[in-house]
Amino acid sequence: MAKNTKITNPSENDDSVDFALEQTITTCQNCEKEHDIEFKFCPHCGQQTNDELTVGVLFYNTIANYFSFDARFFRSFIPLVFKPGILAKRFVNGKRLMYLHPAQMYLFISVVFFFMFSFKIREYNANFDKALQKGFEMEQSKDSINLRPLDSAAIAKITKPLSNENLMSGLSKEEQKAMDSILTVASNPDAIKNNFNFGYDTKKLDSLLAVGAPEKEQLQALGMEEGAGFFKKQFYRQLIKFHKNRGGGALQAFFDSVPISLFFLLPIFALLLKVFYWRRGRFAHHLVFGFYYFSFLFTAMSIILGINYIIEIPNWIDFLVLLSTFFYLVLAVKNYYEQGLFISFIKASMLTFVYMMLVAPMAVIIMLVLSFLLY
Repeated sequence: MAKNTKITNPSENDDSVDFALEQTITTCQNCEKEHDIEFKFCPHCGQQTNDELTVGVLFYNTIANYFSFDARFFRSFIPLVFKPGILAKRFVNGKRLMYLHPAQMYLFISVVFFFMFSFKIREYNANFDKALQKGFEMEQSKDSINLRPLDSAAIAKITKPLSNENLMSGLSKEEQKAMDSILTVASNPDAIKNNFNFGYDTKKLDSLLAVGAPEKEQLQALGMEEGAGFFKKQFYRQLIKFHKNRGGGALQAFFDSVPISLFFLLPIFALLLKVFYWRRGRFAHHLVFGFYYFSFLFTAMSIILGINYIIEIPNWIDFLVLLSTFFYLVLAVKNYYEQGLFISFIKASMLTFVYMMLVAPMAVIIMLVLSFLLY
């Protein structure tokens, strides 16, 4: 490839005048574009011009980026925790290189929280799986108990000694009711209700699965009628999978859907802020506030979780910490949207009510459905 050159001073004693050539243009090894060789960094992509691969070069960028992130994180973390709403206000006003990007902070803190919470999830998941396993065992064993109902003659024989007025007078009303209940069950064992009822014949489905029956017969055993739609069929297919696994991993599937759902819940929170503060900036401005506020929520929950791993905190302290997140919201909207304390309290209360009473329950229902369908 031809390179541009420049003429150096010729030798005065050489009649033929030799020209010494010096290279002034180089090609970037990264983006393959030309630039002046005197540039220390490529003006097109930013890579260093003489970037020889050494051990120092290999780890320099990684270490530099890490400590840059670390410095910006702690520079952002202190106002996030102790100055509600101020960090978001500074970021929106243009001070963006000084602080960690709101989305980056949210992702980092949420990853830390879910990593810490994963240890609790394992415990909850194990207990939940054991409960479901026991439920399947109880459901399948209830028909194996041979309880023959007593006929009227047998009941009359048992109750004959109780006809003695002196004996009956010695029983309280509660004891007499208990006796009637025992006799009712004895005459009708079906009156016993099992706490676990899956809504289908578990033994029949196990038999169909054991012999490798067609899926259609398995779905009919669950109670699916002919002509069911796609989503209904998918639901029953997942129910078969749930039955095969005895419910194992169901709670884990729900928890796995939580981080994904938060990506939808956070914009909804920002949308509600836009409704309550219609003339206070663009949607992106409210989204910045949402990122930082959710970051604070995860920070508070991480602190509670971390301390509980070390020592058991009383429930009332946990409640007070969670309650403080509401008052943090009041101060945050006051500082960010620059309104009075009373107005901020009213709007924060309404925002919390709408979000907790409408958005959060709907989100939980959607997460339950999605986690079951993706189980």
